[in-house]
Amino acid sequence: MEARNWAPRRWLCPTGSMMLAFISLLSCLLAASEAKVYSRCELARLLQEFGLDGYRGYSLADWICLAYFTSGFNTAAVDHEADGSTNNGIFQISSRKWCNNFDLKAPNLCRMYCTDLLKPNLKDTVVCAMKIAQGPRGLATWETWRHHCQGKDLSDWVDGCDL
Repeated sequence: MEARNWAPRRWLCPTGSMMLAFISLLSCLLAASEAKVYSRCELARLLQEFGLDGYRGYSLADWICLAYFTSGFNTAAVDHEADGSTNNGIFQISSRKWCNNFDLKAPNLCRMYCTDLLKPNLKDTVVCAMKIAQGPRGLATWETWRHHCQGKDLSDWVDGCDL
């Protein structure tokens, strides 16, 4: 019979990586408990109140189309990329550049945590999206908008919403 080695096992990943994974999982679970999936017209009215209709030359329908194709109007949507970054919230804002996902190397140009973009209250999300739209590419920053919304008749996105 072989003698067992009772030496403590080494963790396969460093403690910091495990903590980051745990915090990310916990934040996703907490955000999911606060998740809201807006209806098309509910979101249109809210984004209009925030002043997005006509902002930087984009119609309210542009923003609604973007939100639908990025997240299905779901505030808690998170897409995990192969490089470890995430796309967050109703507009799928990237942690590579725009928000802090506990990666100190990322620029965090919106100066907020990515988890702030997952809340049903869209104030932080809209402020960040407006900052992104101010850039030279505008809404074309979002590949999804370029493929599904740009140059198309988007009037159906706000039809019947009593705006």
